[in-house]
Amino acid sequence: MKVISKDLTNIFEEAIAKLYSGKETKPLEITVATNENFGDFQCNFAMMNSKILGENPRKIAEAIKENFPENNIIDKLEIAGPGFINIYLKDSYISDSINKIGEKYDFSFLNTKGDVIIDYSSPNIAKRMHIGHLRSTIIGDAIYRIFKYLGYNMIADNHIGDWGTQFGKLIIGYNKYLDKEAYKNSPVEELERVYVEFSKAAEENPELEDMARAELKKLQDGDEKNNALWKEFIEASLNEYNRLYSRMGIHFDTYYGESFYHPMMPAVIDELVEKKIAVDDQGAKVVFFDEKENLHPCIVQKKDGAFLYATSDIATIKFRKNNYDVNKIIYVTDERQQDHFKQFFRITDMLGWNVEKHHIWFGIMRFADGIFSTRKGNVIRLEELLDEAHNRAYDIVNEKNPDLSEEEKQNIAEIVGVSSVKYADLSQNRQSPVIFEWDKILSFEGNTAPYLLYSYARIQSILTKVSEMNINLDKNIEIKLGNKFEKSLASYLLIFPLSVLKSAETFKPNLIADYLYELSKKLNSFYNNCPILNQDDETLKSRAFLIKKTGEILKEGLSLLGIKVLNKM
Repeated sequence: MKVISKDLTNIFEEAIAKLYSGKETKPLEITVATNENFGDFQCNFAMMNSKILGENPRKIAEAIKENFPENNIIDKLEIAGPGFINIYLKDSYISDSINKIGEKYDFSFLNTKGDVIIDYSSPNIAKRMHIGHLRSTIIGDAIYRIFKYLGYNMIADNHIGDWGTQFGKLIIGYNKYLDKEAYKNSPVEELERVYVEFSKAAEENPELEDMARAELKKLQDGDEKNNALWKEFIEASLNEYNRLYSRMGIHFDTYYGESFYHPMMPAVIDELVEKKIAVDDQGAKVVFFDEKENLHPCIVQKKDGAFLYATSDIATIKFRKNNYDVNKIIYVTDERQQDHFKQFFRITDMLGWNVEKHHIWFGIMRFADGIFSTRKGNVIRLEELLDEAHNRAYDIVNEKNPDLSEEEKQNIAEIVGVSSVKYADLSQNRQSPVIFEWDKILSFEGNTAPYLLYSYARIQSILTKVSEMNINLDKNIEIKLGNKFEKSLASYLLIFPLSVLKSAETFKPNLIADYLYELSKKLNSFYNNCPILNQDDETLKSRAFLIKKTGEILKEGLSLLGIKVLNKM
C-alpha cells in the first residue's frame, strides 16, 4: 500500500517539471493541512521557490494549478493567501485507500539496507531496576518497533553493566553477610543488601576495600570460584530483569555487557596511541580535542591501567562495525550523558570509522507528589511502580465492571496499568522532563492509555453487534463521506504512516501518540454525530467498516508504542 505523501509528491513533481524543467528548485514539501477546512494537505512550493524562480508566489501556485495533470487522487486545488496550495482528495481515493488498510505500507523509498543496532535499558548487574531505567527501556523499545515497522533490520542490545569494582565488593559481601533464605527468595534484593552492608562495614574497616580489590583481581585473573559467583550474580539479575521485560512486552536480541568488550580495550588503546589520537598525560592516556569543538579532554586509560566507560563504548562501536552491516547505531540514555556521547562519538570519527551514530537523550522523570518517594529508601523500584499501576487500575475496573470474572479483571488491570505507565511517558516529548501523576495517567479522559484503549474496546463492542446482525464487513465496501465527520475521520486514517515516518525521523514516539489521540477524538466526534446501528444497509456498512479500519489503525499504532489492546474494558 502506497504512502499518500508519495502519491501526492509524484503528481506535483510531474506538474513542476513541466513548468520549470532545468531549474534547480528547493525540495517539494507536502504537509497535512493544519485546518481541515482548508483541504486535506497543503503545499508551499510556490512560497519556498519564488525568489529562485523570480516570480510572484501566487502566480507560481496558479500556474501549477492550471497545468496540473489528470489523476485519480486529487479532487481539486485551491490557492490561499500569498501562494499556499490547498489539496482536496477525491472521496473515491479515500474510500479505496481505507479498503487497503491492513496491507503492508510501501516504505521502499527509505534506505533500510544493513542493520540498525539500538542500545537501551542497560541496568547494572546485582541491582534492582528502578524508575530511572523506565524511560530508556520503553523509549528504546518504541524506537525499535517503529524502525522495524518501516522495514529496517533491527538489533536490540541491552548493554548491561556486568564488570567493574563493585564485583569485588559483592564477593566479599556475599561471603560475609549473605542471608541464604533471603537470597533464595529474592537474589537481587539480597545482593543489594549485602553490598550496602559491605559499604557500611568498609567505613569502619578500610581494609575491606583492599580485600575487595584483591577479590576483583582474582576474578579478572580467572579465579574459578570468583568467576562462578560472578556468573551466578549475572544469571540471577537477568532472570529478574527478563521477568520485568516480559511484563512490559519488551525484547532484546543481545545482552553484550561491559565484560564482553573488556578484552578488546587494549587493542583500542593501541590504535588510539598509534594514530596519535590519545597521548600520554601524567601516566594516563588522554584524547584532547580542538578548542573549537568545545569538548573536555577524554581519559581512555587511567595511569593504573584501568579503562573507562569511553574506552568500552569505543570498543563497542569497533565490534559492531566489524561484525554487523551497520546502517546506524542508536543509543537511548538520559540527558546527563550528552557530553560523554559527544566525546566518544568524536573519537570514533577521528579514528576514521564511518558509522552513523545517534544519541537519543531524554529528560528525567519526576513526580508531582511524594507518593512513592518514601517506599524502600528513596529509590522507586520498577516492579513496585508496575504493581501500583496494576492495583489502581484494578480498583477502577472493579468499580466500573463488577460483574466481570476475577480473571478478566486481573487481565484488564494488568494491561491498563502497564499501558498507562508506558503511555504516560511515550506521549510526552522525550526531551522534556516528565511529571508523573497517577490520577492523570489512569484517567479515561484526555491523552491517556485508558482513553485510547476504551476507544478501541468501544469499536469492538459495536462490531460485535454488527456481526450478530450477519453483516459482512470484508473489503471493497464503498465508504460514504456524506458529512464532515465521516470525511474528517476517513481522511485522517490515511496519514497514519506519515506520523510513523516523522516519529522515526525525529526519534520521537510521542508523534505517534499525538496522532492516535487526535484519531480517537475524531472517532468520538463521529460517534456523537453519525449513528451506526439502526441505519439503512449502505450507511450501516459504510460507517461500521470505517470504525473497523479505525480500530485496526489504533491497534497498529498502539503496538508501535508497545501497548496491547483490549476487546472490552
